[in-house]
Amino acid sequence: MDHATALSRRIATHTARLTIIGQGYVGLPLAVEFAKAGFAVTGLDADPDRVAALATGRSHVPDVRSEELQTLLRDGRYHATGEPALLADSDAVLICVPTPLRKSKAPDISYVVAASREVAARFRPGQLIILESTTYPGTTEELLLPLFQENGARIGEDLFLAFSPERIDPGNPTFKVKDIPKVVGGLTPTCTRLASALYREIIPRVHEVSTPKVAELAKLYENVFRNVNIALANEFSLMCRHLGVSTREVIDAAATKPFGFMPFYPGPGIGGHCIPVDPLYLSWKMRLSGYEARFISLADEINRAMPAHVLSLVCDALNEMGLALKGTRILVLGVAYKRGSGDTRESPAYEIIATLRRKGAQVSYADPHVPTFPVDGTELKAVEPGEEELRGADCLLILADHPEFDYRMVARVGRLIVDTRNSVPDIAGVRGRLVKL
Repeated sequence: MDHATALSRRIATHTARLTIIGQGYVGLPLAVEFAKAGFAVTGLDADPDRVAALATGRSHVPDVRSEELQTLLRDGRYHATGEPALLADSDAVLICVPTPLRKSKAPDISYVVAASREVAARFRPGQLIILESTTYPGTTEELLLPLFQENGARIGEDLFLAFSPERIDPGNPTFKVKDIPKVVGGLTPTCTRLASALYREIIPRVHEVSTPKVAELAKLYENVFRNVNIALANEFSLMCRHLGVSTREVIDAAATKPFGFMPFYPGPGIGGHCIPVDPLYLSWKMRLSGYEARFISLADEINRAMPAHVLSLVCDALNEMGLALKGTRILVLGVAYKRGSGDTRESPAYEIIATLRRKGAQVSYADPHVPTFPVDGTELKAVEPGEEELRGADCLLILADHPEFDYRMVARVGRLIVDTRNSVPDIAGVRGRLVKL
Protein backbone atom coordinates (compact mmCIF):
# COMPACT_ATOMS: atom_id res chain seq x y z
CA MET A 1 0.00 0.00 0.00
CA ASP A 2 1.45 3.40 -0.97
CA HIS A 3 1.85 6.22 1.54
CA ALA A 4 -1.05 8.32 0.20
CA THR A 5 -3.51 5.44 0.35
CA ALA A 6 -2.39 4.46 3.85
CA LEU A 7 -2.71 8.01 5.15
CA SER A 8 -6.08 8.48 3.47
CA ARG A 9 -7.35 5.37 5.24
CA ARG A 10 -6.07 6.51 8.63
CA ILE A 11 -7.77 9.89 8.15
CA ALA A 12 -11.07 8.28 7.16
CA THR A 13 -11.00 5.92 10.17
CA HIS A 14 -9.81 8.67 12.56
CA THR A 15 -6.76 6.62 13.49
CA ALA A 16 -4.33 9.25 12.17
CA ARG A 17 -2.26 10.81 14.94
CA LEU A 18 -2.29 14.61 14.78
CA THR A 19 0.10 17.17 16.22
CA ILE A 20 -0.80 20.84 16.16
CA ILE A 21 2.13 23.16 16.77
CA GLY A 22 1.06 26.34 18.56
CA GLN A 23 -1.78 26.24 21.07
CA GLY A 24 -2.99 29.81 20.90
CA TYR A 25 -6.11 31.42 19.44
CA VAL A 26 -5.81 29.30 16.28
CA GLY A 27 -4.17 26.04 17.29
CA LEU A 28 -6.12 25.20 20.43
CA PRO A 29 -9.64 25.49 18.92
CA LEU A 30 -8.46 23.44 15.95
CA ALA A 31 -6.97 20.77 18.22
CA VAL A 32 -10.19 20.58 20.22
CA GLU A 33 -12.35 20.14 17.10
CA PHE A 34 -10.19 17.28 15.83
CA ALA A 35 -10.16 15.65 19.27
CA LYS A 36 -13.94 15.95 19.53
CA ALA A 37 -14.18 14.22 16.13
CA GLY A 38 -12.31 11.22 17.58
CA PHE A 39 -8.71 11.85 16.57
CA ALA A 40 -5.81 11.50 18.99
CA VAL A 41 -4.41 15.04 19.11
CA THR A 42 -1.26 16.46 20.65
CA GLY A 43 -0.92 20.18 21.22
CA LEU A 44 2.74 21.18 20.98
CA ASP A 45 3.72 24.58 22.34
CA ALA A 46 7.01 26.23 23.31
CA ASP A 47 5.52 28.11 26.29
CA PRO A 48 5.92 25.89 29.39
CA ASP A 49 3.34 27.86 31.38
CA ARG A 50 0.76 27.42 28.64
CA VAL A 51 1.52 23.71 28.37
CA ALA A 52 1.18 23.31 32.14
CA ALA A 53 -2.18 25.08 32.14
CA LEU A 54 -3.52 23.05 29.22
CA ALA A 55 -2.34 19.82 30.84
CA THR A 56 -4.65 20.59 33.77
CA GLY A 57 -7.53 21.54 31.51
CA ARG A 58 -7.34 25.32 31.83
CA SER A 59 -8.15 27.09 28.58
CA HIS A 60 -6.78 30.55 27.82
CA VAL A 61 -8.80 31.27 24.67
CA PRO A 62 -12.45 32.36 24.50
CA ASP A 63 -13.45 29.72 21.94
CA VAL A 64 -12.53 26.74 24.11
CA ARG A 65 -14.24 26.08 27.44
CA SER A 66 -12.07 24.55 30.14
CA GLU A 67 -14.80 21.97 30.77
CA GLU A 68 -14.62 20.57 27.25
CA LEU A 69 -10.82 20.55 27.38
CA GLN A 70 -10.94 18.57 30.64
CA THR A 71 -13.30 16.04 29.06
CA LEU A 72 -10.93 15.49 26.13
CA LEU A 73 -8.00 15.08 28.51
CA ARG A 74 -9.89 12.46 30.53
CA ASP A 75 -10.84 10.59 27.36
CA GLY A 76 -7.23 10.57 26.17
CA ARG A 77 -8.09 12.44 22.98
CA TYR A 78 -5.93 15.47 23.71
CA HIS A 79 -2.73 16.17 25.55
CA ALA A 80 -0.36 19.13 25.62
CA THR A 81 3.42 18.96 25.57
CA GLY A 82 6.51 21.02 24.93
CA GLU A 83 8.54 18.08 23.64
CA PRO A 84 8.99 18.00 19.83
CA ALA A 85 10.22 14.38 19.81
CA LEU A 86 6.66 13.12 19.32
CA LEU A 87 6.60 14.72 15.85
CA ALA A 88 8.27 11.59 14.50
CA ASP A 89 5.18 9.54 15.42
CA SER A 90 2.66 11.97 13.90
CA ASP A 91 0.73 11.22 10.74
CA ALA A 92 -0.26 14.86 10.22
CA VAL A 93 1.33 18.03 11.58
CA LEU A 94 -0.43 21.40 11.46
CA ILE A 95 1.70 24.49 12.07
CA CYS A 96 -0.22 27.32 13.76
CA VAL A 97 2.50 29.59 15.14
CA PRO A 98 2.61 33.41 15.29
CA THR A 99 3.83 35.51 12.35
CA PRO A 100 4.38 39.02 13.74
CA LEU A 101 6.11 42.02 12.20
CA ARG A 102 9.59 43.26 12.96
CA LYS A 103 10.06 46.90 13.98
CA SER A 104 10.96 47.58 10.35
CA LYS A 105 7.49 46.23 9.35
CA ALA A 106 9.17 43.32 7.58
CA PRO A 107 7.72 39.85 8.23
CA ASP A 108 9.07 37.90 11.19
CA ILE A 109 8.66 34.26 10.21
CA SER A 110 11.17 32.97 12.74
CA TYR A 111 8.45 30.95 14.53
CA VAL A 112 7.45 29.28 11.26
CA VAL A 113 11.09 28.52 10.47
CA ALA A 114 11.75 27.07 13.93
CA ALA A 115 8.62 24.90 13.87
CA SER A 116 9.29 23.69 10.33
CA ARG A 117 12.86 22.75 11.17
CA GLU A 118 11.67 20.71 14.15
CA VAL A 119 9.20 18.85 11.93
CA ALA A 120 11.65 18.36 9.05
CA ALA A 121 14.33 17.02 11.37
CA ARG A 122 11.91 14.26 12.45
CA PHE A 123 10.30 13.64 9.09
CA ARG A 124 9.25 10.10 8.27
CA PRO A 125 7.74 8.96 4.97
CA GLY A 126 3.97 9.31 4.72
CA GLN A 127 3.48 12.49 6.75
CA LEU A 128 1.06 15.30 5.91
CA ILE A 129 2.35 18.76 6.81
CA ILE A 130 0.01 21.77 6.70
CA LEU A 131 1.01 25.36 7.37
CA GLU A 132 -1.83 27.53 8.73
CA SER A 133 0.15 30.57 9.89
CA THR A 134 -0.54 33.66 7.80
CA THR A 135 2.53 34.52 5.77
CA TYR A 136 3.79 36.03 2.52
CA PRO A 137 3.01 34.29 -0.79
CA GLY A 138 5.60 31.66 -1.63
CA THR A 139 6.48 30.63 1.92
CA THR A 140 5.28 27.02 1.64
CA GLU A 141 7.17 26.30 -1.57
CA GLU A 142 10.24 28.46 -0.99
CA LEU A 143 10.85 27.87 2.71
CA LEU A 144 9.14 24.69 3.94
CA LEU A 145 9.63 22.39 0.96
CA PRO A 146 13.47 22.70 0.81
CA LEU A 147 13.73 21.85 4.52
CA PHE A 148 12.00 18.52 3.93
CA GLN A 149 13.80 17.80 0.68
CA GLU A 150 17.08 18.12 2.54
CA ASN A 151 15.90 15.12 4.58
CA GLY A 152 15.13 13.06 1.49
CA ALA A 153 11.40 13.75 1.22
CA ARG A 154 9.70 13.27 -2.15
CA ILE A 155 6.82 15.67 -2.56
CA GLY A 156 3.52 14.00 -3.41
CA GLU A 157 4.94 10.52 -2.84
CA ASP A 158 6.08 10.28 0.78
CA LEU A 159 5.67 13.92 1.83
CA PHE A 160 2.35 15.72 1.51
CA LEU A 161 2.67 19.47 1.99
CA ALA A 162 -0.09 22.09 1.86
CA PHE A 163 -1.12 25.54 3.02
CA SER A 164 -4.53 26.26 4.55
CA PRO A 165 -4.93 29.72 6.08
CA GLU A 166 -6.45 30.07 9.51
CA ARG A 167 -9.65 32.10 9.60
CA ILE A 168 -10.36 32.12 13.33
CA ASP A 169 -12.26 35.12 14.70
CA PRO A 170 -11.60 34.84 18.47
CA GLY A 171 -14.69 35.24 20.59
CA ASN A 172 -17.12 35.15 17.66
CA PRO A 173 -20.14 33.13 18.90
CA THR A 174 -21.59 32.69 15.41
CA PHE A 175 -18.61 31.46 13.41
CA LYS A 176 -16.55 28.75 15.09
CA VAL A 177 -13.95 26.48 13.46
CA LYS A 178 -16.54 24.16 11.90
CA ASP A 179 -18.60 27.07 10.54
CA ILE A 180 -15.83 28.70 8.50
CA PRO A 181 -15.00 27.17 5.08
CA LYS A 182 -11.44 25.98 4.66
CA VAL A 183 -9.24 27.01 1.72
CA VAL A 184 -6.61 24.38 0.89
CA GLY A 185 -3.75 24.47 -1.61
CA GLY A 186 -1.24 21.61 -1.84
CA LEU A 187 2.00 21.33 -3.78
CA THR A 188 0.54 18.45 -5.77
CA PRO A 189 -3.03 17.25 -6.35
CA THR A 190 -2.41 14.40 -3.91
CA CYS A 191 -1.24 16.86 -1.26
CA THR A 192 -4.39 18.93 -1.75
CA ARG A 193 -6.64 15.86 -1.65
CA LEU A 194 -5.17 14.54 1.61
CA ALA A 195 -5.19 17.92 3.37
CA SER A 196 -8.79 18.50 2.26
CA ALA A 197 -9.80 15.03 3.44
CA LEU A 198 -8.41 15.77 6.89
CA TYR A 199 -10.25 19.09 7.22
CA ARG A 200 -13.52 17.60 5.92
CA GLU A 201 -13.61 15.41 9.01
CA ILE A 202 -14.41 18.53 11.07
CA ILE A 203 -15.42 21.24 8.53
CA PRO A 204 -18.24 20.67 6.02
CA ARG A 205 -17.05 23.15 3.39
CA VAL A 206 -13.52 22.88 1.96
CA HIS A 207 -12.49 24.94 -1.06
CA GLU A 208 -9.53 23.54 -2.98
CA VAL A 209 -7.21 25.84 -4.96
CA SER A 210 -4.45 25.07 -7.43
CA THR A 211 -1.35 25.96 -5.39
CA PRO A 212 -0.24 26.96 -1.89
CA LYS A 213 0.55 30.44 -3.22
CA VAL A 214 -3.10 30.95 -4.20
CA ALA A 215 -4.18 29.93 -0.68
CA GLU A 216 -1.56 32.22 0.89
CA LEU A 217 -2.74 35.15 -1.23
CA ALA A 218 -6.42 34.44 -0.52
CA LYS A 219 -5.83 34.95 3.20
CA LEU A 220 -3.87 38.14 2.63
CA TYR A 221 -6.49 39.52 0.26
CA GLU A 222 -9.25 38.88 2.82
CA ASN A 223 -7.44 41.05 5.34
CA VAL A 224 -6.32 43.68 2.83
CA PHE A 225 -10.02 44.05 1.94
CA ARG A 226 -10.93 44.66 5.57
CA ASN A 227 -7.95 46.92 6.20
CA VAL A 228 -8.70 49.15 3.21
CA ASN A 229 -12.41 49.40 3.98
CA ILE A 230 -11.79 50.17 7.65
CA ALA A 231 -9.39 52.91 6.54
CA LEU A 232 -12.06 54.29 4.22
CA ALA A 233 -14.57 54.36 7.10
CA ASN A 234 -12.00 56.05 9.35
CA GLU A 235 -11.17 58.72 6.79
CA PHE A 236 -14.87 59.19 6.06
CA SER A 237 -15.43 59.89 9.77
CA LEU A 238 -12.88 62.72 9.54
CA MET A 239 -14.72 64.16 6.55
CA CYS A 240 -18.09 63.91 8.30
CA ARG A 241 -16.68 65.73 11.33
CA HIS A 242 -15.56 68.61 9.11
CA LEU A 243 -19.05 68.70 7.57
CA GLY A 244 -20.89 68.48 10.89
CA VAL A 245 -22.66 65.23 9.98
CA SER A 246 -23.06 61.97 11.93
CA THR A 247 -20.80 59.34 10.37
CA ARG A 248 -22.94 56.48 11.67
CA GLU A 249 -26.14 57.98 10.28
CA VAL A 250 -24.60 58.30 6.82
CA ILE A 251 -23.18 54.76 6.79
CA ASP A 252 -26.43 53.27 8.10
CA ALA A 253 -28.32 55.08 5.37
CA ALA A 254 -25.95 53.75 2.71
CA ALA A 255 -26.28 50.24 4.16
CA THR A 256 -29.98 50.15 3.26
CA LYS A 257 -28.90 49.46 -0.32
CA PRO A 258 -29.41 45.70 -0.78
CA PHE A 259 -26.55 45.23 -3.26
CA GLY A 260 -23.11 46.63 -4.02
CA PHE A 261 -22.40 47.91 -0.50
CA MET A 262 -21.02 46.45 2.71
CA PRO A 263 -20.95 48.67 5.84
CA PHE A 264 -17.68 49.24 7.69
CA TYR A 265 -17.53 51.57 10.68
CA PRO A 266 -14.79 53.81 12.09
CA GLY A 267 -12.95 53.07 15.30
CA PRO A 268 -9.98 54.15 17.45
CA GLY A 269 -7.50 52.14 15.38
CA ILE A 270 -6.89 48.60 14.21
CA GLY A 271 -5.91 45.69 16.44
CA GLY A 272 -5.51 41.96 16.61
CA HIS A 273 -3.06 39.90 14.62
CA CYS A 274 -4.70 39.98 11.21
CA ILE A 275 -5.66 43.51 10.16
CA PRO A 276 -2.60 45.49 11.38
CA VAL A 277 -0.09 42.82 10.31
CA ASP A 278 -1.15 40.62 7.40
CA PRO A 279 -1.48 43.27 4.66
CA LEU A 280 2.09 44.35 5.33
CA TYR A 281 3.29 40.82 4.57
CA LEU A 282 1.93 41.26 1.06
CA SER A 283 3.24 44.80 0.56
CA TRP A 284 6.70 43.66 1.77
CA LYS A 285 6.71 40.78 -0.71
CA MET A 286 5.61 43.04 -3.56
CA ARG A 287 8.25 45.61 -2.70
CA LEU A 288 10.88 42.90 -3.19
CA SER A 289 9.43 42.43 -6.67
CA GLY A 290 9.69 46.13 -7.44
CA TYR A 291 5.97 46.90 -7.00
CA GLU A 292 4.56 49.33 -4.44
CA ALA A 293 1.15 48.31 -3.05
CA ARG A 294 -0.27 51.82 -2.70
CA PHE A 295 -3.69 50.96 -1.29
CA ILE A 296 -2.10 48.91 1.51
CA SER A 297 0.36 51.68 2.40
CA LEU A 298 -2.31 54.37 2.45
CA ALA A 299 -4.75 52.25 4.49
CA ASP A 300 -2.01 51.48 7.00
CA GLU A 301 -1.17 55.19 7.27
CA ILE A 302 -4.80 56.19 7.87
CA ASN A 303 -5.57 53.44 10.37
CA ARG A 304 -2.41 53.98 12.39
CA ALA A 305 -3.23 57.69 12.68
CA MET A 306 -6.56 57.02 14.41
CA PRO A 307 -5.20 56.79 17.98
CA ALA A 308 -3.75 60.30 17.55
CA HIS A 309 -7.12 61.48 16.26
CA VAL A 310 -8.84 60.02 19.33
CA LEU A 311 -6.36 61.82 21.58
CA SER A 312 -7.12 65.05 19.72
CA LEU A 313 -10.86 64.56 20.29
CA VAL A 314 -10.28 64.05 24.02
CA CYS A 315 -8.04 67.12 24.35
CA ASP A 316 -10.35 69.37 22.33
CA ALA A 317 -13.43 68.28 24.28
CA LEU A 318 -11.69 68.84 27.61
CA ASN A 319 -10.51 72.31 26.50
CA GLU A 320 -14.07 73.26 25.62
CA MET A 321 -15.07 72.30 29.16
CA GLY A 322 -12.26 74.42 30.60
CA LEU A 323 -10.16 71.43 31.65
CA ALA A 324 -6.49 70.75 30.96
CA LEU A 325 -5.43 67.22 30.12
CA LYS A 326 -2.82 67.20 32.87
CA GLY A 327 -4.40 65.98 36.09
CA THR A 328 -7.66 65.03 34.39
CA ARG A 329 -9.25 61.75 35.50
CA ILE A 330 -9.94 59.57 32.47
CA LEU A 331 -11.68 56.22 32.67
CA VAL A 332 -11.16 54.07 29.59
CA LEU A 333 -13.93 51.58 28.90
CA GLY A 334 -12.49 48.58 27.07
CA VAL A 335 -8.83 47.95 26.21
CA ALA A 336 -9.26 44.82 24.05
CA TYR A 337 -9.03 45.43 20.35
CA LYS A 338 -12.64 44.40 19.75
CA ARG A 339 -16.01 43.82 21.38
CA GLY A 340 -16.55 40.80 23.59
CA SER A 341 -12.92 39.68 23.57
CA GLY A 342 -9.98 39.78 25.94
CA ASP A 343 -7.49 39.91 23.07
CA THR A 344 -5.27 42.98 23.37
CA ARG A 345 -2.82 42.16 20.57
CA GLU A 346 -1.98 45.38 18.68
CA SER A 347 -4.82 47.15 20.51
CA PRO A 348 -4.91 50.93 19.94
CA ALA A 349 -5.55 51.24 23.69
CA TYR A 350 -1.81 50.79 24.31
CA GLU A 351 -0.83 53.91 22.39
CA ILE A 352 -3.80 55.96 23.59
CA ILE A 353 -3.41 55.18 27.30
CA ALA A 354 0.39 55.51 27.20
CA THR A 355 0.14 58.95 25.58
CA LEU A 356 -2.53 60.15 28.02
CA ARG A 357 -0.38 59.08 30.96
CA ARG A 358 2.74 60.72 29.55
CA LYS A 359 0.80 63.95 29.18
CA GLY A 360 -0.16 63.86 32.84
CA ALA A 361 -3.69 62.45 32.80
CA GLN A 362 -4.79 60.11 35.58
CA VAL A 363 -5.92 57.06 33.61
CA SER A 364 -7.80 54.02 34.84
CA TYR A 365 -9.59 51.40 32.79
CA ALA A 366 -12.45 48.93 32.97
CA ASP A 367 -12.60 45.75 30.92
CA PRO A 368 -14.41 42.59 32.03
CA HIS A 369 -12.17 40.47 29.80
CA VAL A 370 -8.77 42.01 30.65
CA PRO A 371 -7.92 42.00 34.38
CA THR A 372 -4.49 43.63 33.95
CA PHE A 373 -3.04 45.83 31.22
CA PRO A 374 0.70 46.68 30.99
CA VAL A 375 1.51 50.21 29.84
CA ASP A 376 5.05 51.62 29.71
CA GLY A 377 6.27 49.10 32.27
CA THR A 378 3.37 49.68 34.66
CA GLU A 379 0.71 47.01 35.11
CA LEU A 380 -2.68 48.66 35.42
CA LYS A 381 -5.52 46.75 37.07
CA ALA A 382 -9.08 46.90 35.85
CA VAL A 383 -11.70 48.73 37.92
CA GLU A 384 -15.41 48.01 38.14
CA PRO A 385 -17.36 50.52 36.03
CA GLY A 386 -20.02 51.16 38.65
CA GLU A 387 -21.89 54.44 39.02
CA GLU A 388 -19.43 55.89 41.53
CA GLU A 389 -16.44 55.13 39.29
CA LEU A 390 -18.19 56.59 36.26
CA ARG A 391 -19.22 59.76 38.10
CA GLY A 392 -15.69 60.28 39.40
CA ALA A 393 -14.16 60.53 35.94
CA ASP A 394 -13.77 63.83 34.08
CA CYS A 395 -13.86 61.89 30.81
CA LEU A 396 -15.20 58.46 29.87
CA LEU A 397 -13.34 57.16 26.81
CA ILE A 398 -14.93 54.14 25.11
CA LEU A 399 -12.41 52.14 23.09
CA ALA A 400 -14.07 48.69 23.07
CA ASP A 401 -17.86 48.38 23.11
CA HIS A 402 -18.17 45.33 25.36
CA PRO A 403 -21.78 44.24 25.85
CA GLU A 404 -21.22 44.04 29.62
CA PHE A 405 -21.02 47.84 29.97
CA ASP A 406 -24.16 49.71 31.02
CA TYR A 407 -24.22 52.39 28.34
CA ARG A 408 -27.42 53.98 29.61
CA MET A 409 -25.71 54.52 32.96
CA VAL A 410 -22.69 55.89 31.12
CA ALA A 411 -24.97 58.35 29.32
CA ARG A 412 -26.77 59.27 32.53
CA VAL A 413 -23.75 60.03 34.73
CA GLY A 414 -20.83 60.86 32.40
CA ARG A 415 -19.61 64.45 32.36
CA LEU A 416 -17.77 63.97 29.07
CA ILE A 417 -18.07 60.85 26.94
CA VAL A 418 -15.76 60.25 23.97
CA ASP A 419 -17.34 57.29 22.21
CA THR A 420 -15.18 55.77 19.47
CA ARG A 421 -17.54 52.83 18.91
CA ASN A 422 -20.95 54.52 18.68
CA SER A 423 -22.08 52.51 21.69
CA VAL A 424 -23.83 55.22 23.71
CA PRO A 425 -27.39 55.73 22.48
CA ASP A 426 -28.36 59.18 21.25
CA ILE A 427 -31.03 59.74 23.86
CA ALA A 428 -32.26 62.74 25.75
CA GLY A 429 -30.87 61.28 28.96
CA VAL A 430 -27.24 62.10 28.11
CA ARG A 431 -26.10 64.16 31.08
CA GLY A 432 -22.88 65.68 29.81
CA ARG A 433 -21.14 66.15 26.48
CA LEU A 434 -21.09 63.26 24.03
CA VAL A 435 -18.41 63.15 21.32
CA LYS A 436 -18.46 60.45 18.63
CA LEU A 437 -16.22 59.54 15.71
